[in-house]
Amino acid sequence: MRIEKFYLLVGQICRYGLASLLGAVLILGIVGVSPSQASPRNTSTPTLPQQSDVAQVTNTRHSTSFVTAAVNRVGAAVVRIDIERTVTRRIDPFFDDPFFRRFFGDDYMQRGPQQELLRGQGSGFIIDKSGIILTNAHVVDQADKVTVTLKDGRTFQGQVRGADEITDLAVVKIDTSSDLPVVTLGDSTQVQVGDWAIAVGNPLGLDNTVTLGIVSTLHRSSTEVGIPDKRLDFIQTDAAINPGNSGGPLLNEDGEVIGINTAIRADAMGIGFAIPIDKAKDIALALARGVHIAHPYLGIQMLTLTPELAKENNKDPNSMITVPEIQGVLIVKVLPNSPAAASGLKKGDTVVEIDNTPITSATALQNIVESSRVGKVLTLAVWRGGEIKQIQVKTGEM
Repeated sequence: MRIEKFYLLVGQICRYGLASLLGAVLILGIVGVSPSQASPRNTSTPTLPQQSDVAQVTNTRHSTSFVTAAVNRVGAAVVRIDIERTVTRRIDPFFDDPFFRRFFGDDYMQRGPQQELLRGQGSGFIIDKSGIILTNAHVVDQADKVTVTLKDGRTFQGQVRGADEITDLAVVKIDTSSDLPVVTLGDSTQVQVGDWAIAVGNPLGLDNTVTLGIVSTLHRSSTEVGIPDKRLDFIQTDAAINPGNSGGPLLNEDGEVIGINTAIRADAMGIGFAIPIDKAKDIALALARGVHIAHPYLGIQMLTLTPELAKENNKDPNSMITVPEIQGVLIVKVLPNSPAAASGLKKGDTVVEIDNTPITSATALQNIVESSRVGKVLTLAVWRGGEIKQIQVKTGEM
């Protein structure tokens, strides 16, 4: 009995000893890893990281934004274009009335035309290291003085080498002794709806502004945009484009130029338009040489006709014309002294083919004419009076 109690006592002592030992080990471990307990509190003034430490942290940061990479690739080649133009305003003939002469005096009425200095601003981008800059024709229209400012702050006097109002493209040349940074031109035929679109320029005088969006649609005709005097199929984007962005590049996610920002709609928010870069490639070098760009035309105003649209028109008792319920292009007006007028085309004719190519839209007809040459004879299949007539039209220069 006494032996059993002895062994029981020894077991209890061993358990208590083992527990105490484990507690001591845990306490020592905590003390060893806790700075507040392992070392005295430092009461000196904190010090800022040294330059080497900051540099090390900075160098380890890598941007993951494709926008940043794209802008860094072309940003130095995007320029601001400032123009000055002097306009002459003549005194209104209304003031020639003798009453106003007596009221204002002969000295006022004998004053000559008044001159006014107008200033404007846009964007552009360098396409050749020698100083060839692509921009919009309307940016440099009738400019007396063109000043080009690079991103690094350098300024140059620019010379307008060539401009084409129909495509709204222009080339400006600056002279410099050193090579300039250039953009990389992409392929606008590969652009798809939904692709990223990055607009770079100087909107509202705010230099080096970048906005991001997507390609909203392709082949938006200039007529739909509201500028029927142009011959363009625009890239539509929701990337913010404002006055001053005109002439600047529209980039894809790789930093390649896919378009030239050119237009906004006053009646819409968040919609902008860019000229496909492939259109500019076709004529940029010619403009740089000062070559005049000739555009063939027929001289008609037209409307895409569908069977549904024709039925709706024909059911209207107030309609002034009955149109065939077919697919084609309806001529709504023939301009006087135009190739169309000389060939005998008439208002109400419906074009269904050009040179045996079916025509289903006004845009398609315009593209065929534009891709021809001045003086080429085109054969139009026209629906008139219930039958098809073949009419030949010799294109003129627009």
